[in-house]
Amino acid sequence: MSDIQIDDKNASNHPLRFHLPHAHLDPVFGGDWFALKAEAFARFFGTPVFLIGQTVIVSAWIAINAAGLTTFDIYPFILLNLAFSLQAAYAAPLILLAQTRQADRDKVNSLADAQHREELHLVSQKRQSQVEQQTTLLVEMLKQNTLLTEQVNALLEKNTEVTETVSGLVQRIEGLTNELHERVCFKAS
Repeated sequence: MSDIQIDDKNASNHPLRFHLPHAHLDPVFGGDWFALKAEAFARFFGTPVFLIGQTVIVSAWIAINAAGLTTFDIYPFILLNLAFSLQAAYAAPLILLAQTRQADRDKVNSLADAQHREELHLVSQKRQSQVEQQTTLLVEMLKQNTLLTEQVNALLEKNTEVTETVSGLVQRIEGLTNELHERVCFKAS
């Protein structure tokens, strides 16, 4: 995480923006070559490769010395016991240091995750609020549309009535015009 570089323009949208202030905690033992080797060594202690390898070496050590092929560490295998003590003397502090630093990293990562979740919650609330506002606006617009539709229907009814009235008046005028035309023609003949 310490290799991640973000510019100010994208900082507010970067998914690891809450983790970046704690990037210095990434290397458990520091960032130099010794620290990297010590961390790798501490991580190696719990692997199946280490456990199987150590079992093979210890079994071979005991078999060779018990069979009498060599006498550099005869029973009760004091040199082997010394090797285990030396291994424990170096492994325990490395493992404890790794656990302590891992706990520190876990703590700041959980805090950063909590900040991220809180931000997501706030964004979600903001979106929910916007949706509610838009829904209220949409309902209001639908009410206005319904009102306008009712007004248009009322105007159409009035227009239909006026058209029927005008049509009736036109027919009456035509009838009167025809009647007047017949009277004028009758008097002229």
